Amino acid sequence: MTYRMTIADVPLAERLGVVPLLGDIHNHCDLSYGHGRLEDALARAAIQLDFVSVTGHAHWPDMPVDDPEVAHIVAFHVEGFARLADRWPGHYEALRAADRAGFTVFPGYEIHSAGHGDYTIVYRDLDDAPMHLADSPAELRDLLDRHLPGQAFAFPHHIGYRHGARGISWSTFDPALSPVVEMMSMHGCAEESDTALPYLHSMGPSDGAGTMRHGLAQGHVFGVVGNTDHHSAFPGSYGHGRMVAYARRPGREAIWEAITARRTTALTGANVHLLAAIGDEIQGGIVAPAAEAFLDIEAVAGGPIDSIDVIRNGRLVHRVTPALQPAPAAQPGRTILFLEMGWGPRGRAHRWEGEISVDGARLLGVEPRFRGRVELALPEEEGRDDPVPRIETEGEAVGFDLLARGNPTTTTSATQGVALHLDAEPGGHARLRLCGREIDVSFERLRAGALSGNLGPIDSPAWRLHRMPAAEELRWSGRLPLGTLAEGETVYLRLRQSCGQMAWTSPIFCRAARRSG
Repeated sequence: MTYRMTIADVPLAERLGVVPLLGDIHNHCDLSYGHGRLEDALARAAIQLDFVSVTGHAHWPDMPVDDPEVAHIVAFHVEGFARLADRWPGHYEALRAADRAGFTVFPGYEIHSAGHGDYTIVYRDLDDAPMHLADSPAELRDLLDRHLPGQAFAFPHHIGYRHGARGISWSTFDPALSPVVEMMSMHGCAEESDTALPYLHSMGPSDGAGTMRHGLAQGHVFGVVGNTDHHSAFPGSYGHGRMVAYARRPGREAIWEAITARRTTALTGANVHLLAAIGDEIQGGIVAPAAEAFLDIEAVAGGPIDSIDVIRNGRLVHRVTPALQPAPAAQPGRTILFLEMGWGPRGRAHRWEGEISVDGARLLGVEPRFRGRVELALPEEEGRDDPVPRIETEGEAVGFDLLARGNPTTTTSATQGVALHLDAEPGGHARLRLCGREIDVSFERLRAGALSGNLGPIDSPAWRLHRMPAAEELRWSGRLPLGTLAEGETVYLRLRQSCGQMAWTSPIFCRAARRSG
């Protein structure tokens, strides 16, 4: 059973009538240029996500067709655009086959632009609508308003590249077209100029004018999302970008309403619930100026929380450190048993088949932490179609069958993970069967620190059971005073786990008159 937070986990969300739903609405496969079957991309998404849109590359109006130095780039784009145009009508059949209760599928495609930045277009419904291609955000909004009123939006992605190099152009950004911007993906993080997650793609580094902070300083109103932008059929690839939509309920219309209302959080990969509220308005909302305001915070993380930052008008104004300011743990037995698998020789893959079971604990659910290929893929590369991982739960046991590769560098993780969310007793045990080997370890040992091992001699594939954190390390809630809240102000939250995984809420905006942008 996939882990789902309960009402007891998220009382603020319950009071405000929202549920956190996990998604990725910008990622790729061989539908255009990319790798892996659409059907496999959808199957992988269903393992880890509540909703998805698999994106096709469709159009690049200002492509540098006359520059011989980039002729190879032009060539694979032209080929990819043609492939998508041919496959678009028929791909709806695969989308409808994958869509079901608890897993919502949206159609999507993207348009490149040096002058305006790249945009992902998402449709609400699976009713065979054609692609609408435009050369600017203004033209795109006009087309979508005429043909799909209220049934489509577009958002700029990898916004951090410089203007002219497919980064965002804030001068042509339109909040009526784009309720959100993508500030986290495999390309890197574009919160601000200073980041631990820099842009490392061949397209170049990030630019301060392309950041979330810069857009907010200019007065724009938008929510934020993370998506993988993965190009090998692995939506939701762990660590490469995801998003949370705070919907009134599961389902297509509710998810759509949440995103278009900017009720979103951007994630790197860990399934973090991070909720900010001023009164009854949560992230993405607009509040009136007030002589005295308070910020409610609710955080439930996928690992020990290092810090929760309050960013007001582009400045850090408060930092919560749960280790120094713990909130009372309503459910003191809550913990996470996280098994990570991989390592071994670079470039080699190992099949991990096994099972984890627990004694002295109640299994609340399992959270897969599966990654796609982490290396940048060239369009002409072959042999990147790895099998779809399997994970299943029976009683208090979780079985899995997956492929993990050796890390490509000493700073790039290609590991795979399985996290069990538990309500554990002090004297419990975990029992593992890993590729024919048996491991029995007490919770007491894992609360003291991580346990690791190899399947063979040194340099062989290896595993790691992470330290089991205490309940108060995984969650924090509280109310902070903001004082006077004035016209034009913005407030958002940034959470960092001890392992480096991060989350960012959409801002809350203070405006004298409620408006969309």
